[in-house]
Amino acid sequence: MNRYKLIIEYDGSPFAGWQRQSHVLTVQQAIEEALTEFLQIPTTIYGSGRTDSGVHATCQVAHVDIEKEYSPEAIQGAVNQRLNDLPISILAVENVSPDFHARFSASHRAYRYIILCRRARPTFEQGQVWWVPRPLDHEKMHEAGQFLLGHHDFTSFRDSMCQASSPMKTMDVLNVLREDDRIIVSAKSRSFLHRQVRNMVGTLKRVGDGSWEPQKVKEILEAKDRCAAGPTAPPQGLYLCDIGFEPQSA
Repeated sequence: MNRYKLIIEYDGSPFAGWQRQSHVLTVQQAIEEALTEFLQIPTTIYGSGRTDSGVHATCQVAHVDIEKEYSPEAIQGAVNQRLNDLPISILAVENVSPDFHARFSASHRAYRYIILCRRARPTFEQGQVWWVPRPLDHEKMHEAGQFLLGHHDFTSFRDSMCQASSPMKTMDVLNVLREDDRIIVSAKSRSFLHRQVRNMVGTLKRVGDGSWEPQKVKEILEAKDRCAAGPTAPPQGLYLCDIGFEPQSA
């Protein structure tokens, strides 16, 4: 059996998320169907993490086991050809060792959230950003975000449907910067709770628009109560942008 690592990008707009579900189109399903057609045998892939409906990825990672040996280029070309009508692209395929696992071998995951701050609605980026037609103070948002760094109970930013066994997570990076009329929120951790990034962004937006002072985020974190935090930011601004692996795993 040969194990291959897939590096994938996709526009999440037309999909009901990453994970295969009944009666709706997902990214996992689309890639599995392309592989099944190519290999002429039912094929399952395993992703590094799930993304919700409407969430994008510039660097999702998955692995697949294939009995027959193919060149990485042959797999990449065959799958991309069969995905031609969908906004999914296999950026690279690599041979990996049998003990590599896209999910369990991952050492970190990184997300980027893009907020478009201007009065005019987006034309070319519709469905790709969160449009906020009022100014936001990115410096105060960044200041507030620093309270989230480190190892904490993130219950206040945990979705009610989260299936994680514990709310304890370690936030390694939480940066907020401005690029012209865009505010970029970057978050990095070994793993995240369900909708944790979107819930943090929704809270930081409240700081940016002046509703809350940065210190409020520390109080929200300590409250361990989802009702204390801000609303969930919409999915279209969120991108899974990096999956890290230890050298021996990659």
